[in-house]
Order: sequence, then C-alpha cells, then structure tokens
Amino acid sequence: MKLPKEVKCVIFDMDGVIIDSEEIHKKAYYETFGSIGVTVSDDLYKTITGSSTINAFQKLVTYFNLTLNPEDLVLAKRKRYVNFFENDPTLHLVKGVEELIKYFYNKGFTLILASSSAMVNIDRVFNRFKLNTYFTAKISGADLKASKPHPEIFEKAAILGSTPKENCIVIEDSDNGVKAANDAGIFVFGYRNPMAEDQTLENADFVIEEFNEIKELI
Repeated sequence: MKLPKEVKCVIFDMDGVIIDSEEIHKKAYYETFGSIGVTVSDDLYKTITGSSTINAFQKLVTYFNLTLNPEDLVLAKRKRYVNFFENDPTLHLVKGVEELIKYFYNKGFTLILASSSAMVNIDRVFNRFKLNTYFTAKISGADLKASKPHPEIFEKAAILGSTPKENCIVIEDSDNGVKAANDAGIFVFGYRNPMAEDQTLENADFVIEEFNEIKELI
C-alpha cells in the first residue's frame, strides 16, 4: 500500500511504540505463567504479543487445557504489571516518540491511541508522561469484542478521528498490530523496536528504525 498523499490522522500503538514497556509486560506475563505452572515457549509468546491480555489468556487456557478463569489471570497479570510500572523509575518513552507526537500535533493532525492494553494502563501511561493534551481519543482493545490482529480497533480509530482510512496511518511494532492495520486497509509503519526483536514486521508497508524517518516522509 502506498503512503497516503494527504495524511490527516495518525494512529499510534502504545506498548513498544510510545512507551518502552514490552519488557515489564513480559516479566508480568511470565511471573503469571510461573504461578499457574505452565511453560510458555518464545514461539508461543510471540503469537500473543500485541493481543489484549484477555485474548492472550483465553488462547493459553485453551492451548494448555486449563480449568482456570482467563479473567482471573488477567487481574493477576495486571497486578504484577502495575507493581513493575510503579516501581521502575527507569521506565521511559520510546526514543524520539515525544518529538514525533508534538510534530504531528503542531501540524494539525488528529492523533488517536489504539492499544491492546486495558484503559487503566493506558491512562496510567498518559498521565505519567502528560500525553493527554495531544490525543483526540484513546481506544483499548480490551473494551472491544476482538483485539489485534482483528482490524476492529483501527477501523474504530479512523471513525473516532473523523478521517477516511485512506488519509490515516498507523504506527505499530508487533506483527499482530501490523496485520490488524493491513486488514483495516490502513497504511502501517512498522517500528523495529529493539525490545521486540521476535517481531518480523514483514507485512508492514514501511519499516523504520527511528521515528525521524517518518518526519522525512510526511
């Protein structure tokens, strides 16, 4: 898919794109896996990266034939994540993303956040790093019927941005997120996050190593 001639709306993923939280999410997941006595391989974990937590645990409960309630596992994982989030002073925004957000905002673009994280986690990040000013709307995949790789979240983001999909772009760092954007028919930049080296981004329309690369194109 070609880059839109006129970009009016930018749809951001959060984890791994705005905030370097992939590692604490992974720690929280694996502590939870350990607590219920299952061993999740790297390949299996890769398939849930970018999905909402409830979808991830629904998949794992089926995969391991567990009798546990996925919603209870979501709460257990969330408690661990919050503990890491609140006690890790080194947690920071992804390099260059704040400048990119301000760049788009100052150009008058509509900014939408479309994340698989729960809204409580989205708000926690946006409040800590003072990002609310720049975004018109925030969507949590946890509040939708299906999460990434289903395209619903990006289709809804375009609607909330009051922008035709052909004038939108998505910025993602996961293969599930890229597929969701592909299936929504929206141009997607794949950001090669060093913390998510297991993601191929092979179906992204354009792969970037740094956010400055987008500024040169838009």
